[in-house]
Amino acid sequence: MNHVPAQRALVDQIEALVQEEVGRNISHLCNAAKGGLFAAAASLAAAKAPVVGVITGFYVPRATPPAAETDGPIGAALLLRALESAGVPVRLATDEPCRATCAASLVGAGIGDTPMDVAALGAPLTPLIAAWQQAGITHAISIERCGQAFDGRPRNLRGVDIGDFTAPLDELFLGGPWAKLAVGDGGNEIGMGALPRALIAQDVAHGETIACATAADHLIVAGVSNWGAWGLIAALAVLRPDWRDAMLEALDPARDRAILEHAVRYGPAVDGVTALAELTVDSLDMSRHHAKLDAIRAIASKEAVLF
Repeated sequence: MNHVPAQRALVDQIEALVQEEVGRNISHLCNAAKGGLFAAAASLAAAKAPVVGVITGFYVPRATPPAAETDGPIGAALLLRALESAGVPVRLATDEPCRATCAASLVGAGIGDTPMDVAALGAPLTPLIAAWQQAGITHAISIERCGQAFDGRPRNLRGVDIGDFTAPLDELFLGGPWAKLAVGDGGNEIGMGALPRALIAQDVAHGETIACATAADHLIVAGVSNWGAWGLIAALAVLRPDWRDAMLEALDPARDRAILEHAVRYGPAVDGVTALAELTVDSLDMSRHHAKLDAIRAIASKEAVLF
């Protein structure tokens, strides 16, 4: 699929919005990953019959109560809703500790019947990989999923090993012929292995230790991973006119809030920074997030000048 310069310009504007720094010192990572949003969206937009599998869920064992964080499943649910509305078959994968949060997010998005593959801790991932291969997955998209560091252990941004609570879904991400897309915001997420470890270590706290070794074909680095998911939805609205209405319908602050409220109440889900079950993502309140969402949607709503 050929794209005109005006479409690329709009997607690049969206990428600039989602790459706003929120305090993790990831400016160098954002710069290194520039163009990743366009590449990821173009890969998906060009597929003749896409089938998408999304991997998400980042467990916070120190939280009150221990649960998956609000960043990741909320954005994933919105993306899955948009793709389903566009007629794209989808499914979601997570692990047992994050099951309830992911399931509640899907229900909050109005797509509670979306197939969900759940890995048990300590169990082989062969059945999940086989299920994705049988489903004909063409694109695997990891959104804010803690990945394996260079020593094989998953660590949060505090440098804490959370391997006792985290199935190695890196194996699923890498386990098929599908295109591998990823969204992350700290350096320790699946897909961040596309960037040099030394770059992550340069400015990110504990970067040398937490840097993920699992690479993506196309990496989206965002200030908040949910923003990266929104950016992908918006970019698809620009690149696929036939999907445009479905994508723009999903980019709705009221719908995002409904997903978050349902996840926090029924998951539960917790803020990954404050470790509390509250209506925030990465310690930022909804007014901050929804101002970003409105700005992203405004760009996606513009008509690219084709000639």
